Amino acid sequence: MVEMDKEQKTRKKGEKKRKHTSESADGGQKKRKNVEDGEEKRGKTRLDPTSVGYFRRVDDRLKEGFEDDETKEMFVENVLSEVRGKAALVALDRTASITLQHLLPLTGLDQVAELLKEMAGETGSDIKAVACSQCGSHVLESAIRQMSRWAESTQEEEDDSGPLETQVLCLSGVIRESCAEFIKHIHGTHTVRTLLHVMAGCIGPPRTTAQPAANDRHVTPELTDFDIPTSFWYELKELTESLMASVNLSVTNSVASAVFQTMLTVCHRKRPKLCKQLLKRIMEYMSSCSSSPGVSPLLVFLKDQAASRLIEKVIQLSHKALLRDIFKNHLKGHLVDLALHPIANFVIQRLTAATAKYKMFVRLFDELLEGVEAILAAGHMGVIVQMAESCAENGERQDELMRCLLSAFHCDEPGSRHTSCLPLFLSLLTYEVYYHSDTAEGGIDTQAPLKSSLICYHGSRLVQGLTKFKERSLLLSSLRTLSPDDLLTLATDPMGSHVLQALITTSSDKGRGKILKRLEGQFVPMACSRSGSRALEAIWNSASVTHRQNIAEELAPSESQLRSDQFARHVWAKFALSHFTHRRAHWHEIQTGESKKRKMFSDILE
Repeated sequence: MVEMDKEQKTRKKGEKKRKHTSESADGGQKKRKNVEDGEEKRGKTRLDPTSVGYFRRVDDRLKEGFEDDETKEMFVENVLSEVRGKAALVALDRTASITLQHLLPLTGLDQVAELLKEMAGETGSDIKAVACSQCGSHVLESAIRQMSRWAESTQEEEDDSGPLETQVLCLSGVIRESCAEFIKHIHGTHTVRTLLHVMAGCIGPPRTTAQPAANDRHVTPELTDFDIPTSFWYELKELTESLMASVNLSVTNSVASAVFQTMLTVCHRKRPKLCKQLLKRIMEYMSSCSSSPGVSPLLVFLKDQAASRLIEKVIQLSHKALLRDIFKNHLKGHLVDLALHPIANFVIQRLTAATAKYKMFVRLFDELLEGVEAILAAGHMGVIVQMAESCAENGERQDELMRCLLSAFHCDEPGSRHTSCLPLFLSLLTYEVYYHSDTAEGGIDTQAPLKSSLICYHGSRLVQGLTKFKERSLLLSSLRTLSPDDLLTLATDPMGSHVLQALITTSSDKGRGKILKRLEGQFVPMACSRSGSRALEAIWNSASVTHRQNIAEELAPSESQLRSDQFARHVWAKFALSHFTHRRAHWHEIQTGESKKRKMFSDILE
């Protein structure tokens, strides 16, 4: 009976579902009418196929370049004549918008202004539809960026940038009126961020639709400064005031948070006093938010994705007094807990870096030191790496950190284990795990070679930070215990090569000679490796003439192999090994001159 009931219920549900998806005659007509209306509406906001084909051909022609300025100007004017009257349609079309982005850098500023004016409409509010669309936002950004040519144009013609200046100010006014709407919009936010850059007079590389390379995702783009009209100086203040009216969005919306980070970045670069005021107001807002009694609201924000990114930027740009306030009144006593949090630990990294040049670093470091093993166990190596780098910069607590790391990696006792610290730090593995040792006082297994697969990014960064310490004897002793094969593995590993380079270049001339002595016989395979050749060049640049001669004597007999290798051929040329082989006295004279010049500059810098 139960099974039959279930079956009937299932059948009834299926019937209901089928009835729901089926259409009556009236419903079908209504649906078809809606589809037709939608197609008609989309047709009004899309370019026709003929125009799309035209703009595709224009883009191909732009890639070919122009013989002279006159030809270029005629071509640009002809294309713009096709755009007039339908600028918004062109900007909203995927193909045509890309063409327009490529065309705008070739246009005059008055032509850009005319284009912006048409897209804005009579009241200026029409620009919102373009700014908040995927394709249109790119076009609008490209148009605003042309203000970076303002200084060049004013030299040629006094009032050439006037119309564009006016249109950019109008756009800023539209954004100020609907600030909250713009900074919450995934595409509109890019327009606001570009506008902030232009208003401040500093701009980075243009935004592209392509995904950035893996190595470039976390790299801060370089900004280029340019002159701006006086009006922009005042407008930036007005724009930041409008943004601050929506400061609540900066801690709840990740898109809006990015806008506030951009605002702080450009103001810190070009308007430091304004930046200082903005930082203070943002922190005042966060501190005033309600939270549990006796708990700083900042501790809640630190664990939120959007808010924590903004706090990272605030800490990165803060002055000493604000940093002291953040540490003393909000984070003190909670550093280890925050360092263990998957989101908040990044803020602790920024705080550790920002306080490195101040006395408060010692108090912050001492608190974090108590939780080093727990932080390591949580896998938040960025915190440990930053502690090492800040210790190197500050000059304090270096011995304490080294002792703590030796203990954490179980190579502090007995003392014979000290010489194994380098491979342990590089692999971030404890002594027992790395050497597969279960005994408390067992000797080192000399049959455990250094494997490239065990060298990790954070391990490399940690050792590079430790090489800047005043006392590096433990690392150098550990390096000297590595076999020549292990040294070659280190030298040719993408991350290990940076470690070897740092250890050798920061050593004394005598210490460098000892390491190079152990590397003898490995210079040819180093030169034939992508990473090894880079490390070898860095070693060469810091080496004495005697050390250079020893390296050259080993490389010279392998001329055919080195010259035919894609990496080693650059080493052959940079080390002038042809001169070394055929005109040794001349080579020696050149190297001696370079060595004296390098020593002279080193003495001046010191």
